Amino acid sequence: MNKKKIEKTADTKHKIAFAFTIEGNNFSSAGEASIRLKHALQHIGYPALLIRRIAVAAYEAEMNIIIHAHRGVMKAEITPETVTIWAEDEGPGIPNVELAMQEGYSTAPDYIREMGFGAGMGLPNIKRCADIFDIKTHIEKRGNIEKGTKIKIVIYNK
Repeated sequence: MNKKKIEKTADTKHKIAFAFTIEGNNFSSAGEASIRLKHALQHIGYPALLIRRIAVAAYEAEMNIIIHAHRGVMKAEITPETVTIWAEDEGPGIPNVELAMQEGYSTAPDYIREMGFGAGMGLPNIKRCADIFDIKTHIEKRGNIEKGTKIKIVIYNK
């Protein structure tokens, strides 16, 4: 069964961390990782407007994996000061990151857009929500560099 699942959860006095496996093209479980992150933030008392920013960024990263990659993982670390999200996928990579950062640009196929996804707002929305946004992508495998995209999102609790 190709279900998204929590791979591990760590909870200490000052940090909560977890990771979700995400299967590409599995729209039936779309949003599960970002919803769990949102619930964790609500439980520990993060402010609602901040939770919204974090949930939007996490959801967009999760959907990019589902839409564009074979599989991936989304990890999150929550501290009193920050939420850091890493989204790493095994996908084709992004040939032109600058173009992909433009609102409305999408490489999603028609059947994805017909389902209401792939409008080209994912990466711009992530960047808009993040205090720190970093993206690394590789479109070919050369030596130790594997195909795929890695995104790091940091949002401060301020």
